[in-house]
Amino acid sequence: MDAVVNRGTGAHAREVARGERFEFGKNWARFLATLDDERIAFAVDSLRRMLGVETLAGKSFLDIGSGSGLFSLAARRLGARVHSFDYDPHSVACTSELRQRFFPADETWTIAEASVLDATYLESLGRFDIVYSWGVLHHTGSMWQALGNAAQLVAPRGKLFIAIYNDQGSRSRRWLLAKRIYNRLPGVLKAPWAVVAIAPTEFKAAASALAAGRFGAYLRGWREADRTRGMSRWRDVIDWVGGYPFEYASPDEIFDFYHQRGFTLSKLLCKGAGFGCVQYVFDKSDPP
Repeated sequence: MDAVVNRGTGAHAREVARGERFEFGKNWARFLATLDDERIAFAVDSLRRMLGVETLAGKSFLDIGSGSGLFSLAARRLGARVHSFDYDPHSVACTSELRQRFFPADETWTIAEASVLDATYLESLGRFDIVYSWGVLHHTGSMWQALGNAAQLVAPRGKLFIAIYNDQGSRSRRWLLAKRIYNRLPGVLKAPWAVVAIAPTEFKAAASALAAGRFGAYLRGWREADRTRGMSRWRDVIDWVGGYPFEYASPDEIFDFYHQRGFTLSKLLCKGAGFGCVQYVFDKSDPP
């Protein structure tokens, strides 16, 4: 049985061609070559810790913007019934590859190419015990609509686990401009622009590491792939500088948004977020 459903219309490719969208999936394709048991175990453990569970047996798990497919794989290993979808066809291919490697012909893990902004598609999915979307909804071009759509997919007493870029005020707005420029440049100029854009940040990071006596650790960070994402520091730079569309929100804004929709915050991880993602786990209240 083919568990991959393609609902794509070519819109993603047209947006990339117009310089309106970064191809995250091509970065994730490189990730598959570095995936090992340690990284999978780390993903499984992080799901356990953030959700406060030891197993997901008997639970349904929706992965919105599955990217590499790593956390869909982690959820499946924890026993969940998994549905993954992504707007980027390269990401769909990555997720499909992981499914083929570890759970071939598994009918409890299905995959689709679709958008979280597609109301008709979302209505066909039903509700899930756990809705997961890490670092995705702020890249849709309509973040608040995407956040609302994700909420509607959570079953009563279910959990919503999301990660959203932290609002850094004027600095976030400057990065928005840098990302827009990157995506509109010719291919040959993208890497040089990424170097120019990230140089001030990296200079500060290197100087701070040197002052703290941790310069060796800083250099190792460039040589070794990050175990949570499996990417080199350079690939992470491209992913960051190129990551467009780009939106962000403060923890207060996210909390208020979901509180108004009947959710209670059960876990918040924002220490050292800076420009990075703040992680939230919300519990959905029983229906009235």
